[in-house]
Order: sequence, then C-alpha cells, then structure tokens
Amino acid sequence: MIAFALKLLQGIHQKDIPRDKREIVNELLSFNILQKRKLLKLDSKYKIGLLDINRNGTGYASLIDSNKKDILIEREDLFGANKGDLVLIKKSFNKIGRPKAKVIYILKKAFNVAVAYLSVENSKYLLKNIKTDQKIEVKVKQKELNRLPENTIFKIDLSTNKIVEVLGVLDDPNIDEKISLALYDKREEFPKSALKEARSFGDYVEKSLYAREDITHLPFCTIDPSDAKDHDDAIYYDEKNRELYVAIADVSEYVYLNGAIDKEAKNRGFSIYLPHKSIPMLPRELSENICSLKENEDRLAFVFKIKFDENARVIDEYLFEAIIKSKRKYSYERIDEFLSGDFSQSDELDKELLKWIMPLYKVTEKLKRERLKDGLEFESDEIRMKLENQKLSSIKVERETPSHGLIEDCMLLANKAAANMIDFGVFRVHDRPSFKTFNELLMDLAPLGITAPQKSKNIKQEIKAIQAQAKNLGISQFVDKMIIRSQKQAIYSATNEGHFALGFEKYTHFTSPIRRYSDLTLHRLLKAIIQKNDKFKKFILNNIESLVLKISELERESMKVEWDFYDRKFARWASENIGKEFDCVITDKKQPPIAKLDDELKGARIFLEHGNFELFEKVKVKIISVNIATTKIKGKVCTEEI
Repeated sequence: MIAFALKLLQGIHQKDIPRDKREIVNELLSFNILQKRKLLKLDSKYKIGLLDINRNGTGYASLIDSNKKDILIEREDLFGANKGDLVLIKKSFNKIGRPKAKVIYILKKAFNVAVAYLSVENSKYLLKNIKTDQKIEVKVKQKELNRLPENTIFKIDLSTNKIVEVLGVLDDPNIDEKISLALYDKREEFPKSALKEARSFGDYVEKSLYAREDITHLPFCTIDPSDAKDHDDAIYYDEKNRELYVAIADVSEYVYLNGAIDKEAKNRGFSIYLPHKSIPMLPRELSENICSLKENEDRLAFVFKIKFDENARVIDEYLFEAIIKSKRKYSYERIDEFLSGDFSQSDELDKELLKWIMPLYKVTEKLKRERLKDGLEFESDEIRMKLENQKLSSIKVERETPSHGLIEDCMLLANKAAANMIDFGVFRVHDRPSFKTFNELLMDLAPLGITAPQKSKNIKQEIKAIQAQAKNLGISQFVDKMIIRSQKQAIYSATNEGHFALGFEKYTHFTSPIRRYSDLTLHRLLKAIIQKNDKFKKFILNNIESLVLKISELERESMKVEWDFYDRKFARWASENIGKEFDCVITDKKQPPIAKLDDELKGARIFLEHGNFELFEKVKVKIISVNIATTKIKGKVCTEEI
C-alpha cells in the first residue's frame, strides 16, 4: 500500500490503478482529495503518513515522502485511526506553534484486529488495548462485561469494533501464545483445503515418477539446531573436484501457485518460532515431512553445484533439479565436536562424512576471510528460553560457533549464485546507514571513548574501527547491537540495490523455502528461467513489486510475534520477583533509562526511574512493579556499581 500511496503523491495514470485500489481512488475523487487531470494526483493540501500514538493518546504522522519532523495530530482529530495505520491527513496552517493535522482517511490499517483486556475503573468495566493501555470503544453492553472476570482477554475486529473471540484470562500463562499471535492476526490452524492438498502428496518420494538428476548416491548431510523438525538444506563437498553441492528442499514442486497451500503461505509469509513450538508457514505434512530433507529418505531438491579454484574462489555455478538422500542429521553441537578434534563418539558413517566435512570447513574459513574484506560481522548472542508449565525457567545464550559459520558460508554462496541468475524479481537488499543515524551512533559512543577515524571516508571501515575499540573494552555485543539499530533494515525488493552489511553487489534468499515465502517465490522464478518458460516467468513477475513489499511487512510482523511472546514470559517472571534485586546493564540512557537483565537470566528490559547513567554501566536493579498486560517491567537502581 505504501508503494501505491507514493504513486498518488507523485501522480498516476488512471489505467495503471490496480483493481484492488479502485474503490479507494473513487472515494478520494468523490471527496475532491484527488485532482483529476492527465494524472491522478493528491491535492497539495493533503499528505500521507504512518501514524504513531503515544501513551497520552496524541498522534504523530511520519510522512512517507519526507524526512521532516513528524506532524502532530491531537486525540480528537484521529477519528478512529490507530498506531501503525497508513493515513491521509490534512494539515492545519497555524501561524504559531507546531504544525498540526487531522486524519481525513485511513488508507490501510496496520492491524485488522486488536487485543484488549477487561479493566475495572471507578466500578465501570472497560476494555483497554493490551499494547498501548488505551481505552478501546467496543460495541458491547456493560451487563455482558459484568459477567466476566477482570483481565479477561478479547480479540476485537477493528473494522466493526466488535468482539470476535474471548481468548481467556490474563492470569493463565497459556494465554501468552494466543495474545502474541492475535496481536498480529496470526493463526496456527490451517484451512481444511490446504491440509487436504498437503496430505495428498503422501510421505515418500517415488523416484521413478520424476525426470530429474538422481544424486542419492552422494553422501549429503543436514546440520541444524538439535530440536529442528524442518530441514530446508543439505550439503555435500566433492574435495577432489572442488565442488560444493547445496541442496534445498524443492517446495515449489508441492506448493502450486495460487493453490490452497500457496494462498495460506502467502498470507503467513514466514514460519514463527516460539521457545516451545513453531507456527509453520506450510502445513506440517509438508514442512516436517515430504518437503523436509529427512535422514535416509529420498527427497526432491533444487541444487546448486558450485565449483572453486585452488584458492577457494568461485569459478562456476550450476543450478539443477535433483533427488537426494541425506545420510545423516547432525546438530550444530555434534559438528562442533568434530571441528574441535573430538572424534571419540564417531561411527563408520561419521568417518565417511568427515572425509569431506573437514576439508569443506577449511574452504569456508577462506571464504569467510575473503568475505569480511568487504562485509561486516556482528557478535551474535541469541537468547533461547526454556519454559516449564508455560513459565520461564531458564535462558540459554547461543553464540555463533564454527559449525554455524560453516553452514552460513555455504548458504551465502547459494544465495549469491541465485541472485546472479536474475535481474528483476526477489532480491534481499540492505542500504547503507544514513549520515544522520550514523552521527547519532557516534555521539552515543563518544562518552565511552569510542571514535571513528577522522580521515576515513569509508563508512564500513569506520564501523570496523568502532568494533575493534568495543572489543578492546569488552563490550562488543552491546556496541554491535547499537550499530545494527543505527542501520537501515534489510528488506525484499524487486530490483537489485546490493547488500551493504554483507558487502555483496547482488544478494537474495534461496535457501529456506519451507519457512520463507520469498524463497519459494524465487524458486518458481528460477525454475522458469532454467526451463526457458518465459510465459510462466512473466506471470510470476506480474505485480512482484507489491508482493515483495508485503513479504517485508510479514517478516517484521513474524519477528514482532516472537519478541512479544518473549516479553510476556519475562513479565510473568518479573511479577513473581517484585522486590528482588538483579544484575543489569544500562542499554539506553535516555529518559526513562532502560536496563537489560544480565544475571542468571538475561535479556529482559527493565524501565528505570529517571536518573543519569552511563551507557553499559553495570547496576543492581530492584523490580518494583510489573504490568503483565503491556509487558512493562519497572525497576529502580539500588547500587550503581557492582
């Protein structure tokens, strides 16, 4: 919708209006908001922006075609618009004071639904938005609410302001998953039509039915987290011929374009991973069965064969459809044991596979050294929660290990190879940070004594210099997070714009079609290319610009579901530890300051009372209050030095 909104601002021919946008255009014409000339164009009195709303209910519109200051919108001028909505506004031209505006039209709601909890204030029952804590007007009688317990959780249709589902009560920790999914209108259950279609494929591959290259004799293996159930990728390295095979599950063979599964996958966009379960993009009959590259099972795969010279430089790339058989399912931990020299638990099959795994690791080490000449690397410390009875019991911090690096560089090669085959379609792009945000980063780091080289005009080299200083100070993980936040978000694009952080001129996502719709779309495009099917290629590329925009939005939503769930579990834990003190680190010194839990448990954000702190200062924090509904944890510093 943002892409179309920009066209309204710039001007668009009537014949170029997409069918699904014609109703909006007709309404805007009837209100004289659009000027009907050679091009349909928004009247200059109107602007389009993304709406943010603070806790006081005041709105701020961030214009989509300008970097100017956000425009203020008073609560009474929001006219039903909510946080995140794409709105058309009309500015008020005041002689004094900050420019203001009022919402004229909601072009696209950020969310079709909201989640609310039942609150009792002054003996009156009302519903409050679980994210903003603002009151929500709902078409329901007071006497109906009176029958329900306080903190009942509702899912509300924002287009009708009606309750569509009662999810449960806030006191039940099992409600967290329902809340996180409902906030972004996600669901676990698949339509019956999609399930029926998925089950029709059975659970085994009959090789004789497929005219594709049979490479089941090659000793492929998968390397994934120990609890993985869906295996997108398998690898094999032919050391003698210096050829790496990257085999990716051939999902497009089973998910027909515009079929029942495809329509649902397009709406989901991505699989969602929670600590205790996954919410897959595809029915489990596919994602965990016939599409998954299971151990000792024939599987359909889309394979890149990548050939190196003696210096580990890529000299040839070849894509083909194949049938493979993974000989073993490895965990990252098991491969790390081998790479560290521990072969004590290896059997005969391990020894056979290690004949190519160990040489491949040396190749990927060379690849990584070469890649980091132009690319950036960030210290990763991903948090994994362990739950017991739906309550937080422990935290595991996962950092990148040699096995992760081995797989990562193999996948990067395949993604680059796929990008080299297209000029228009599905790219993964990452723009360089803006001058403004990078300067703000430098200002935040200056009190720590971290500076960028004054003579350097290469922003990437400046970032590497910052990282080197942070490493010497022992704060790499914190500074890396700040650097990442200062950069623009990687997105999907129909046109190639390069990938700043990786340092690649062309890049895409090819290796995870089970859990990313972007990769599934790319597979279809690449098949059309290698099969020289120009008609199908043209059909895939029709409206590809709007599709990649939608996929980027769905990616952000999927991430937010995961983050929200983690925040809910942290809030429940904190509510049982009010009055207790914990080690924390100041990660944001702006008012109110934010400390991050850095004790036996790690990762929870705690909002502190106003005070002056140094960035990354270690403090002892007492938890003083928790709002489980909004997930906000408040604390106060007891001892500033620990």
